[in-house]
Parts: sequence; C-alpha cells; structure tokens
Amino acid sequence: MINEILTWAVQRRLTSIEHFRNHPHEVQQQVLQELLSTARGTDWGMRYGFGDGFSAREFAQRVPVSSYEELYPEFERVLRGEQDVLWPGRVTWFAKSSGTTNARSKFIPVTRESLHDCHYRAGRDMTALATSLYPEARILSGKTLSLGGTHAPNPFRLDDAESRVGDVSAVIMQNLPAWAEYLRTPPLELALLDEWEEKIERIARHVQHIDVAVLAGVPTWMIVLLRRVTELAGAENITEVWPNLRLFLHGAVAFGPYRDLFRQLVPSEHMQYLEIYNASEGYLAVQDQPDSEDLLLLLNHGIYYEFIPADQFDAEQPQTLQLEEVELGKNYALVLSTNAGLWRYKIGDTVRFTSLAPYRIRISGRTKHFLNAFGEEVVIENADAAIAAACSATGTTVRDFTAAPIYFDNSDASRGGHQWIIEFTKAPTDQTRFAEVLDQTLRRLNSDYDAKRHRDIALAPPVVTVAAPGTFERWLAGKGKLGGQHKVPRLSNSREIVEEVLQEVEKAVV
Repeated sequence: MINEILTWAVQRRLTSIEHFRNHPHEVQQQVLQELLSTARGTDWGMRYGFGDGFSAREFAQRVPVSSYEELYPEFERVLRGEQDVLWPGRVTWFAKSSGTTNARSKFIPVTRESLHDCHYRAGRDMTALATSLYPEARILSGKTLSLGGTHAPNPFRLDDAESRVGDVSAVIMQNLPAWAEYLRTPPLELALLDEWEEKIERIARHVQHIDVAVLAGVPTWMIVLLRRVTELAGAENITEVWPNLRLFLHGAVAFGPYRDLFRQLVPSEHMQYLEIYNASEGYLAVQDQPDSEDLLLLLNHGIYYEFIPADQFDAEQPQTLQLEEVELGKNYALVLSTNAGLWRYKIGDTVRFTSLAPYRIRISGRTKHFLNAFGEEVVIENADAAIAAACSATGTTVRDFTAAPIYFDNSDASRGGHQWIIEFTKAPTDQTRFAEVLDQTLRRLNSDYDAKRHRDIALAPPVVTVAAPGTFERWLAGKGKLGGQHKVPRLSNSREIVEEVLQEVEKAVV
C-alpha cells in the first residue's frame, strides 16, 4: 500500500516539475507574491511595506540586499524566541553552519514552511526524478542509507527544550514525514549521534544486514562508512554486502575528485550518481539528466531568486537581476528570499547558467575564498586567524600562503586533509608546533572543520610545506601576474594552484 502511494506521489511531482520548467517566470512571480503576502504582518514586512502589493522591481528597490552579518540582529531576535520578526510565528529549529566572519557558527531559521514546502517537497522531486531516470534501480523497494549530522539545544534558549540547532541534515531527519522515514535507514538514535567514531561504528554494524538501494549524504563520511561496512562484512567490496545498491545522492562538496574512488568502492556498472544542492538556506537544485552534471533550479519551493552580476559582487547595494534577465555562461551570486524568513539574503555561493529553457545551473564557487572539499567550509577569515595564531605561538611571520585539499585516494587507509604551502619571512624553529596551532585554531573557529577533524576520522591533520623565499613571486611572474593588483589565492578546492607552486618549491630545492 505504501509503495502504491509513493508511486502516485512520484507521478504528481513529475507533473509539478514539468510545470515550472515550462512556466518559470510566472511561477517565480507567484512565489514572490505568496512570500510577501504571508510575511506582511511581521516586523520586517511592516518595515518595508509588504502589504502594499508591490512588484518584483519595487521589492528590489525597497528591501536591501543583506549578508548574514547584516541580518544577524534580526536572526538573534528569532533565536531568542521572539515571534513574527522575519516570518509569522515563533521559530524553534535552526540550521547551524560555519562561514560567518563574526562567530564560530551561523544559525539559519528553519520554519515549518521551509521544511515542508521546500526541503521535503524538493526531496520528493529528487525521488521522482531518480525513479524516472533509473527505473531499473527500483529505489523505492530498498532502503536509503542517509548520513546526517546532529542537533543540540538552542544556546540562546536553553530553557526551551523544543528549540534546537544543528546541521540542516539533522534538522531534516528529526522532522521527516512518515513516507520519508519509511524509506530510510539507520534509525534516528543512530543517525543523529554526535560522536562520529561511535556513530560510524554503530551505523556500520546496523546497516550491513539491511537491503540498501540508495546512499544519501556527503562523500567524505560516506567513504568512511562504506569502508567500515565492507571490513565488518569481510567482503571484497560493498556490492557483496548490498547487491541492490544502485544510486548515490550526493551534495555539499564537489564530487569530481571522489568519482574514481567511488567506482573503486562500488565497482558496479549499475551504480548511478545524482547531485543535489541542499543548503542550510533551502533546497535549491537537483541533477535531472543522467548524462549531464547540470542542476535543475527548483522554482516552486518557497524560494524567490535574484542574481548579482560579477561586477556588482563588492557593491554595497548591488543591482540584482531577475531570473528572466540572466545570461548563459556568466557567474552570478545568489540572492534568496525564502519561506524561512530570509529576505534578499546573500547566500555566498556563485552559480553559472548552463541552460535557460529550462533553467539549469552549475555551482561555480563562492563570493569569498573558501575551502570546502569535505564539508568543512573554511573561509578566508578562518585561515587568516589560524595563520596569525600560529605565527604568534611560534614567534614567526608569514609572507604568503595558499592551501588546497589532499583528496582521498584508493587505499583503504587514506583520509582527506589540507596542504598549506607557506612562505615565511621568519621561519618557525618548530614547524610541528606551527601546524598544531594552525589546526587547533581552525577547530576552535570553525565547527564544521572541527567535526571533520574529530579523532582524525575523516580529515587528517594539516600538512605544512615550507616554501623558500621568493617562491610565490616566481609563481606569480610565471602567470604574468606580478604587481600590486595580483595576489596569491589563499584557499581553493582545486589542487591546480598548489601543484604549480609545488613545482616552484622543488626548483628551489634543486
């Protein structure tokens, strides 16, 4: 009976997807008017006259574009339990993530509407698309193994047991509707454990006897889990444990560096991969074609989109474009207004449109330098602070640095990590101590990095490579970028820059 209901729901969602594919602009304008109408009685709505029934262009003229730091005073009011601030009612759940410049974590409101009309609706869309693309996978007949984070009491309302903060995956899991909970494994008491070593071990022991058809989660932790399940089962690879495994729904980090490793871990010609774009701020897009990594922008999920052109990234009040004004191949910073009470909010991601009919995107980067190969979300402010702390602790100074991931390889013992190439003006006498303070400071500043570094399970300690004086200058000269306007990129998810600089390091040694 449940499978029949799910099959009906799949067809219904495919019809809805086809509608916003064919009528994107009308759907987006309808979403905006619904958001404005719903929030007209809130403090924010009354401040900017949401009840006046204005157009999209008037909305852009009246309401400022805001970063997390600029909206934080309103977020804090919501965190402390005030109601009707940005969205009607009192919010009890908050998605916690790193990346803010003024605190270790940022807290994004997750309203009932954003859960049900955004995250869960998009989850149904993802299930519908996967079922349609890969009917032979029979993904509704087995379990979906989903790995999430954890949640904890709201630090601003410790006397309110109902108010919680946590990874968006944990918030979603804790509140899943019955149909979704029926499809997934492991049980919540294991899925939401906060001690990752215990979590991986207990989940591995539980799921090795489950008929798993679908994996869902961040590649980093999934690699660790698959290796442990295979080891416990005494198997050659995971297909011996789960012969019906057919699909991995992945997100949060770029999948390219992991693709070959997953082909080793899951050596099956039937295995398929679909990318999702599910952020703390909302579920934004999903891969809808088997032969393309482009992501279909989800347009009827309580999110109204605007786009900042690249030449406006640093403007105090940037001019935004509506969906119908974007062009192919150009980078845009995302601005969202959502049913979680985010209003013209700069999410920090940049996208590039690969199709305008329907609207498909690729995530092209961030508006700031960042390092997020494993879900750690290290931003330049974190890196600068960690370098400064390490210099202070070791009595040294740094001239230049760059950092990039060390990706998993195919060996069973491999872990991810970061490589830092640092050119000192005064080198530390104790390089190990420098690396330790760098690591400790990043863990203190960034909760996502700290979680990945816990007991070295997913992320190894940082590797510091000392570059001889003049290394970065030679690298810049080789790129034709010497001069005051050109700087060494601090953080990158690609190893391209690190590998080029390493060649200069090796030349200096020779």
